[in-house]
Amino acid sequence: MPKSVWSLLSALLLLLGTPVISSRVFELSDRFIDVRHEGQWLVMFYAPWCGYCKRLEPIFALVGQALHATNVRVGRLDCTKYPAAAREFKVRGYPTIMFVKGNMEFTYSGDRSKDELVDYALRMSGPPVQLVTRTESVDMLKGSHTIFFMFVGQQEGVVWDTYYAAAEGYQEHGFFYATSEDIATQHFDFEKLPAVIVYKEEQHHFYPHGHVAHEMDPNEVNETIFQWVNVERFTLFPKVTRFNIHQLLKTKKYLVLAVVQEDKLSQIATHELEFRDMVEGVIRKHRPRYHNKFQFGWIGEPSIAHSIILDQMPTPHLIAINSTTQHHYIPDDDPLQMTPQALHIFLDSISNESATAYGGDTYFVRVNRALFEVRKSLRDMWQGNPVLTTVIFGLPLGFLSLILYSIFCGDCLVTEEEQDDHEKKE
Repeated sequence: MPKSVWSLLSALLLLLGTPVISSRVFELSDRFIDVRHEGQWLVMFYAPWCGYCKRLEPIFALVGQALHATNVRVGRLDCTKYPAAAREFKVRGYPTIMFVKGNMEFTYSGDRSKDELVDYALRMSGPPVQLVTRTESVDMLKGSHTIFFMFVGQQEGVVWDTYYAAAEGYQEHGFFYATSEDIATQHFDFEKLPAVIVYKEEQHHFYPHGHVAHEMDPNEVNETIFQWVNVERFTLFPKVTRFNIHQLLKTKKYLVLAVVQEDKLSQIATHELEFRDMVEGVIRKHRPRYHNKFQFGWIGEPSIAHSIILDQMPTPHLIAINSTTQHHYIPDDDPLQMTPQALHIFLDSISNESATAYGGDTYFVRVNRALFEVRKSLRDMWQGNPVLTTVIFGLPLGFLSLILYSIFCGDCLVTEEEQDDHEKKE
């Protein structure tokens, strides 16, 4: 390593503090504001008392180890100790994960798993579109990525310009590459150029208008490519969590979810697993039939579905959400008795708008949803730590009761005491 690089690293260590050797995560201070331009950073802003932060710490340590040999530095900053840095980066809650690159900051909103965080950092550290110049590199991409986009052809014209703009817009959510015709023909089947390809789950699919884009209005090309990328950036049957459900709803499709219950070891009961596999099997076999209108997935945390329907839902179950109107649909059939044919009937009833719609996005529903979330949060707090919950809510209520009692009953007490004194004097 050049001497100048060692000097830079030494200076950074003095400014920022030393990393925890086992985790390769730098403990940052307010001085990070001055050196943020030195390289690229994945930073966790946290508070020592935050339970979510504590659960994320071991995962973030693994992320630091995985990115140690890359050009991305991993750090964490205690916002209670260094509030100036928290204000500088506009931290609103804990933990907040940001990718910092020069003057640009990107707040991470995906799943807080090691693989997702590492992929995110690697995507953000490179250019929006990475060039592939060797045929073996495509095989490596297929082996390392579940999903990625590829542009094939001359890097000029309206399709290329729009593809690059889409890559800039969706860099936080996907990998984008470009290669030549010679390299692409050894891996993908296509007839005309330019071509835009999405590779996912060992299959590839094409942007349908690439070869006729020169005949289209540039605004139409721009709209259709952005829409196509937005829809195709998800696998066919992803796991849906509180962190990625909002991104899935941006597809503007019906989001159909198989709801099951995972335990602490991520295990699923056999009968629920069979239900989930049945749903997945149907939609994989009939992808062309449903792909344009439906995005499928599965939930391992039923409380997400409870928040949608504002009620408890037994597992396994099935729920569909209209991502535009926020209405939801539930099949009449018992999920344990549901057959592939019944699933087809349910999806067709949604498609032809004959299914009964519930919920929506009205003011009344929003208020009910807020109240439901408050009740659920209080219930979760009580189940997790009843003593702490009693202290947090019991003491304020006790003080409030004393204050109200003194306000409204003070005169009564005085009157009774005066009456007693008067009787004694008599």
